[in-house]
Amino acid sequence: MDGRFKLIFLIAVLFMTGLPLLGILKGTDTPPSLPDPTPQSMPSSALEPSTESMVPDPDIGNEMVEIPAGEFILGSNEGGFNEKPAHVANLGTYWIDRYEVTYKRYMEFVEATGHRQPGPPSRYAAKLGLLRGPYQPITYVSWSDANDYCQWKGKRLPTEQEWEKAMRGTDGRTWPWGDGLTGHPANFAGEGDGFEVSAPVGSFPLDQSVFGVFDGAGNVMEWTDNWYVEDLYLQKDSVSQENNRPTSTYKTMRGSGYTSRGVDLRITNRSFMVPDFRDETIGFRCARSN
Repeated sequence: MDGRFKLIFLIAVLFMTGLPLLGILKGTDTPPSLPDPTPQSMPSSALEPSTESMVPDPDIGNEMVEIPAGEFILGSNEGGFNEKPAHVANLGTYWIDRYEVTYKRYMEFVEATGHRQPGPPSRYAAKLGLLRGPYQPITYVSWSDANDYCQWKGKRLPTEQEWEKAMRGTDGRTWPWGDGLTGHPANFAGEGDGFEVSAPVGSFPLDQSVFGVFDGAGNVMEWTDNWYVEDLYLQKDSVSQENNRPTSTYKTMRGSGYTSRGVDLRITNRSFMVPDFRDETIGFRCARSN
């Protein structure tokens, strides 16, 4: 009996002392981490990110693209009432930001001017850390915030006609890459593209217009300078009408965001919102006259 007890005791001691070794051999579970505010990386199953996304240019966010003067197709007969009719419009030469204004660039403005911080009420801030990578588009900015930033940079918000030409080109295509929609050519329709929220600007090579302007089809919706006029394209000259600055309750937004789906994805889609609204899916870019 005494020998059995010693044997059982010895086995128990060996078992207990072996537990740490088993733990080392098995490995440990990684504890959950807080949201990483740095740009997210795309899985190999998604489209490869562009050079700008892999090795961010320290000057990213300041580059502008010249859009040459000339005619282009504005609107669509396949869209909603406010997009009809498709017609030929004409704009003079202008410049537009190659990328959406980034969090880094906007915070430089905040620090230099004391402008209010971008951000939602605290109850909506669950994903805020994910949206604050330095090269992600700024979000939670109102129309006035966007307008103030552009003026600080010596620029202005683009008109929606300028925005559409810069993203669509001149040939009436539905998306920056053409008329086909398969896979994940832009950051939209949820997380299937590898990003839970917005992506660092320029991450989707296909979401680039013929002029070299990025993220028109996805990432975030963008404020424009226009007051929203539903039947704008039915007026005699939808471009010159903008010079009269008709006022309404809403400001026009163009482009789709990372949560957008269906008909909202077309470049010709015209969205609108009260100008003091701030949301995680709304950002902007700037333009200037030639």
